[in-house]
Amino acid sequence: ARLHERAARSQEAVRASRREAGECRRQLQARLVEMESLRGAHQSLERQLQELEERHNAEAAGLQDTIGQLEDDLRNTKNEMARHLREYQDLLNVKMALDIEIAAYRKLLEGEENLFNMGSGGIPSLNSLPSPTYSFQPRSFSSST
Repeated sequence: ARLHERAARSQEAVRASRREAGECRRQLQARLVEMESLRGAHQSLERQLQELEERHNAEAAGLQDTIGQLEDDLRNTKNEMARHLREYQDLLNVKMALDIEIAAYRKLLEGEENLFNMGSGGIPSLNSLPSPTYSFQPRSFSSST
């Protein structure tokens, strides 16, 4: 009777152990499926990260190219502005020289007109009139770019 009782207990223990082993197998299988799922998600995230890095690098390279082009444009614009400034300064120098020359001719004409209007003293010799001499020396301006 004790043997039968022990055998029944042992059989019950074996059944419980089998149920427990089956439960452990199910849990192990669920963990394996979960692990594979997480491994797939990890690989997917790694691919996304790689794609983002590649996209970021391509965008950064494009922006560097744009910056280089803009720097070249800026340098060219500065050079062009400096050239325009030099041309403008040259034109101002020419204008100043022409204004001086116009003023000299105006003075000369006014002097001739005064001589002509005096009339009573006769015509003095032309050699007695002072001959103005003008020299044009253009100023050089340096522009800093």
